[in-house]
Amino acid sequence: MRNAWKEDQHPSFINFISTFLSANSFRLNFVPIAPDFIFNCGGLSVAFIFVTNWDCYNVASIFNRVKKLKMQFARFYVVLALPAKEQINSFIQSYFTFGMVIGKPTFVPVQDLEMGFEKMVKIAHSSGVYKQERIGEKLKDERKQLVQRMDFYLKVVTSIPGIDNHDANALSQAIGSVQAIAKASKEQILENTDLSTDKAGLVSRFLRDPKFYSRPKIN
Repeated sequence: MRNAWKEDQHPSFINFISTFLSANSFRLNFVPIAPDFIFNCGGLSVAFIFVTNWDCYNVASIFNRVKKLKMQFARFYVVLALPAKEQINSFIQSYFTFGMVIGKPTFVPVQDLEMGFEKMVKIAHSSGVYKQERIGEKLKDERKQLVQRMDFYLKVVTSIPGIDNHDANALSQAIGSVQAIAKASKEQILENTDLSTDKAGLVSRFLRDPKFYSRPKIN
């Protein structure tokens, strides 16, 4: 929470915020930041301006601040407490007067302060959850691709006559890819794996000599 924002609020509201955050496993720090709040959820930072007192005759400073901060934060929201119809009308008119673009940033009008803060927490939390889900999906895809690459590798290496899965895994761990194995000498294979002399020679010849690996296999 921004120090200056805190000083402008009633102590009872600050107490509500502190209690609400604690109940939802957040830790509150008071710091000299540009926005009013920055939430860190799941490794994601979400910034907010929270306008708790909309002055219909002094809106320029709010929108100027919004324009400045939206350039600094990728995830940025503006929460506005607008309990009166006059304030709602003033906001709508000002929104277009100051050239705001829908969703850049997103404005969240609310009827009271407590509702506004709860909205902020929900937005920040859902953003963090979404990022974690995306990370989980990415890791799952990477694991799937790794398994597919390993299956392909095993299929290629075990196509060498006399080479089984154990030999293929030993070559993978000690030498590396199929391309690396093809470049490895018989001596390198013998030195770094438990393959026999005959198998090491067979692997070296098979992957280097097209005439050799194009011959029909005799099982």
